[in-house]
Amino acid sequence: MHNKSNIETVLAFDFGLKQIGIAFGQTITKQSTGIKIIKAKNGIPNWDEIKTIVEEWNPNTLIVGLPVNMDDSESEMSCLARAFAKGLKNRIHKSVKLMDERLSSREAKNKVKEVFKNFDATKADHIAAAFILQSYLNDPKLAENF
Repeated sequence: MHNKSNIETVLAFDFGLKQIGIAFGQTITKQSTGIKIIKAKNGIPNWDEIKTIVEEWNPNTLIVGLPVNMDDSESEMSCLARAFAKGLKNRIHKSVKLMDERLSSREAKNKVKEVFKNFDATKADHIAAAFILQSYLNDPKLAENF
């Protein structure tokens, strides 16, 4: 049986320059689901849209996928994802954590293509967010507090 105070609800973001995938999950079943893709312009989202989504889903924690190179170094996209996480923290005022998202976008696109042969891979960002969130739900200690 779960103690209600131990239940954590989470929104995860797969940050991108043109669009941002969003997923929702919680610690009871440890399952994640892609819920939405929002547009971004040079990595800048409509913050009011994000606030509305956060209010609707009311998570305890926000996770941002951190794109890390295979050699553990960070790239320009890592810096931009960190800036997005900072924007979330400053505007939404909830716990924000970073989660290594190495290969999540590629994995999401490959999984979707297995199921839907003619799927447009540009519409898989919310699924990539679900992969990021699933990694967090599987082992929250791997997340970096922001």
